Amino acid sequence: MSMITVKPERSRLVAFARWATAQTPKVRTVGLAEFAVPADLFVHAPEDVLIGALVDGHRYVSPSEDAANALPEPGDYDEHPGQELLGVATPEALVSPAEGAGDFAPLEDAPIDDEGDEQDDQEQAAPEDSGPFPCDLCPREFETERGRDSHRRQVHKED
Repeated sequence: MSMITVKPERSRLVAFARWATAQTPKVRTVGLAEFAVPADLFVHAPEDVLIGALVDGHRYVSPSEDAANALPEPGDYDEHPGQELLGVATPEALVSPAEGAGDFAPLEDAPIDDEGDEQDDQEQAAPEDSGPFPCDLCPREFETERGRDSHRRQVHKED
């Protein structure tokens, strides 16, 4: 059975809990102020207990809120030109890397002296005092102090 997690808005928690416990079987909690609602029962939940709730991690937007913001109802986007559903792949975007290879400039066109950011990153990543850091409890050596200290905590716990 598919379940939808609903975390009602704090001011509507009691009303949602009353609705949830009136169902047969009762809707159970799955966390602090979170309920697991069967998907087929969710569509019958009263609008006033869902407003402001988090439904599967997303804020519930009521149709009345859409109307107040002059937004079309869900499924009504064909009648409103200019509105576009984002996040959906289009055939133009589904091009294999081999086909789209001509869209990028050749590597030979890259500036020769454009190495500043990479050098800065390398300088920040490499510690000044690098070198072998031997473990004083065994013959192992490590490239960083952090590695050596981690080794000591894990391997030489009781020493």
